[in-house]
Amino acid sequence: MAIAAMSTIVEWYDFTLYLYFVTVLARVFYGGGAGSVGLALAGFAISYLMRPLGATVLGVYGDRHGRRRAMMVSMAIMTVAMGLIAALPTRAMAGPLAGWLLLTLRCVMAFAVGGEYTGVVAYLVEGAPPPRRGLVASLASAASQIGGLLAAGVSAAVVLSFSPDTLENWGWRVPFLIGAVLAGMIWIARSRMAESPEFTTAQTAGEIAANPLALALGAERAGVLRGFSISSLGSISYYVGMTFIPAFLVASGAMAEGQALELSTLAALMYIAVSPIAGMASDRFGRKPVMIAIALTGAVTSTALFPVMAHGGTALALCGALVLAATSGSWSAVAASTTSEQFSSSARLSGLALGVTSATAVFGGLSPYLAQKAIGFTGGAWAPGAMIAVVAACVVPVLAKMPETAPRVLARKARPILG
Repeated sequence: MAIAAMSTIVEWYDFTLYLYFVTVLARVFYGGGAGSVGLALAGFAISYLMRPLGATVLGVYGDRHGRRRAMMVSMAIMTVAMGLIAALPTRAMAGPLAGWLLLTLRCVMAFAVGGEYTGVVAYLVEGAPPPRRGLVASLASAASQIGGLLAAGVSAAVVLSFSPDTLENWGWRVPFLIGAVLAGMIWIARSRMAESPEFTTAQTAGEIAANPLALALGAERAGVLRGFSISSLGSISYYVGMTFIPAFLVASGAMAEGQALELSTLAALMYIAVSPIAGMASDRFGRKPVMIAIALTGAVTSTALFPVMAHGGTALALCGALVLAATSGSWSAVAASTTSEQFSSSARLSGLALGVTSATAVFGGLSPYLAQKAIGFTGGAWAPGAMIAVVAACVVPVLAKMPETAPRVLARKARPILG
């Protein structure tokens, strides 16, 4: 279980490294002209659409053949893709073909990552002691943010360690090579992992679904809809309330780029810190009340916080960013166990792929772009926060009708009352 949780660090290091290195890659693979950064970012957006496909394919494989085998396949794909990116010819060597090769490998990476996170969360939930599922599953959410911080740190170290010429000649390969080595080490460690006990029990009892995708869309489609709703708020909270913040603060004139990135790092640390706390709270008080409380907090505070951050000075900008990070981190931590518990073990990975990963594709990749457009259309700094608030308001009724799934709370309710 520790290997599964830690592997999420490597997964998000590999996937987010591209964003931190995008200006360098734009010069190396797209010529460094006026539109090169746009081309590099377009490649990221296109590859993002491969995540639901990867989650579905690897999810069906994992439901039929085991969580461990699915995670082995996804990490093997990531290892090979990262190694090949590190070895790619540059535009100076291969012309426009270099950019197309990079895009192809990014799509392969996104395919693997799509099945990686859902596989890890399902493995953690199925292997954790039932009273501690929320806490254990929250570690995957925290680890993903640690992976992003590691990518930022390695990128900064590489850029500062090489001259501009050396960086563009071969230095850019170093962080991708590090990612390939880390992914390979995780793959080796996973080869020693035991299969999920819940899957093993189902396999022994002959309860493996022949068509888990049909089961998820049929008898368990309510779980797919709940997973989509929960993930939609988690995605927009993270991509607007976390990753969009530096660009928002710079564009509004509230901070310089360096200050905004420092603030973003503190927000990431807040995200990591609150994750296990929220997971433990959901174990003690239940998934449903904790998620409703977080959703209502996001709906009430988000719209107000963005204008405060834009016009209230550095201290208030920091406070606003930390509140948004705490809300996003808490939600994602509880969502990890909650979405997994919406499905039986026979269709868990397939259901998560259809609900959670598809919502991430819709509400994740496009959200920062839409937030920027919303500011331009309305002329108000409140617009990004309003986007979060609207989604939160739509999700609360879904949560209100959702059955409680926390094992400790269910056991407490089932306990007989003695006179």
